[in-house]
Amino acid sequence: MTKKIEKLISISELSKKLNLVNPKNNKPLNHVLRYWESEFIEIKPELINKRRYYSLKQVEIINFINFLLKKKGMTINGAKNVLKSKINQLDDYELDSLKTDYYKRSIKDKTKNIFNKIKKLKKYGKKNTYKSKDGS
Repeated sequence: MTKKIEKLISISELSKKLNLVNPKNNKPLNHVLRYWESEFIEIKPELINKRRYYSLKQVEIINFINFLLKKKGMTINGAKNVLKSKINQLDDYELDSLKTDYYKRSIKDKTKNIFNKIKKLKKYGKKNTYKSKDGS
C-alpha cells in the first residue's frame, strides 16, 4: 500500500498567494489566516513542529473564504452562513451564483498570470541554459 503524498503550503506562502501582505514592508499578514482559523471550523491546518501547513483542499476553502470576504464584501457571519448552507453546491449551474463568480475570478487571475509570463518571454526571450560541448 502506498500512501498518497499531498503537497502542503506554509502559512506565509498562503498569505502571499492570497495577497495578504503588508504594502509597506511586503511581509505576509499571517495573523489574518490565524484569525480566520479561529472563526471558520472548515479551516484546519496541519501543525508540524508548531508551524501551520495547509493541504490543497484547505487552500481551496480559504480561497473561497477570501473571495467572499474581500471581493464580495461579506461579513464573517455572512461567509459562515454561505459555507454552512452549502449554497456553493446548490447553485453551480446558475450564471449569477457565488461559486460561478469565484471561478470566473480564479480563471481571470490565472489567465492574467499566464499573459504576463508570455509578455515577459516576448520581451526578454527564453534564457538559453543548454550549451553544446563545443561551447556554442
